[in-house]
Amino acid sequence: MDFLPEKIDTYAVNHSEDEPQLLQELSRETWQKIMVPRMLSGHFQGRILSMVSKLVNPKSILEIGTYTGYSALCMAEGMQESGTLHTIDKNEELFDFQRKYFDKSDYGSNMKQYVGNALDIIPLIDEKFDMVFIDADKSNYTNYFHAIINKMNAGGVILSDNVLWSGKVVEEIQPKDIDTPALIEYNKLLKNDSRIETVLLPIRDGLTISRVK
Repeated sequence: MDFLPEKIDTYAVNHSEDEPQLLQELSRETWQKIMVPRMLSGHFQGRILSMVSKLVNPKSILEIGTYTGYSALCMAEGMQESGTLHTIDKNEELFDFQRKYFDKSDYGSNMKQYVGNALDIIPLIDEKFDMVFIDADKSNYTNYFHAIINKMNAGGVILSDNVLWSGKVVEEIQPKDIDTPALIEYNKLLKNDSRIETVLLPIRDGLTISRVK
């Protein structure tokens, strides 16, 4: 969901960095072949992820929720040459699709894929992170935060996607809705945790940037 008027949103996209050719190809194939293609980060948010990564210049990146690999490739653009991007997804059927595009990029050898439950995998990664992107099942966002916060380097950045959840976070919660209450609690956690400083941006479906003190 976009929260800006369409003309303003289009103007912002048109006056931002162009989408790289490889990501155009990835996006096109995702829309042609993969279920729920709207899960793709897309051009505008992808350029934001790229810009944040270039500002942070991380050596170690963790992504929770790979999907087809678009956001991982965006963040890899700012990674140090000797760095590593670890990306986790529970859908093993997307593994080869991701790898195809990772290997087409300049960063393929620096990108490690994991399939399974992120809460089981994260403790097994023996690294501290400079940048983390959380974009998986919303009901586990708080659990993901607790899993990674003590594995963050000082000054590291945690990015959290979909934190406005189509505006549902400010609407009456429906009886069977488990994701919205989870996101409301997660947003409160990011606001109140003294270990981080946070700004929530109304970009696309909401993107939070949290900096570890």
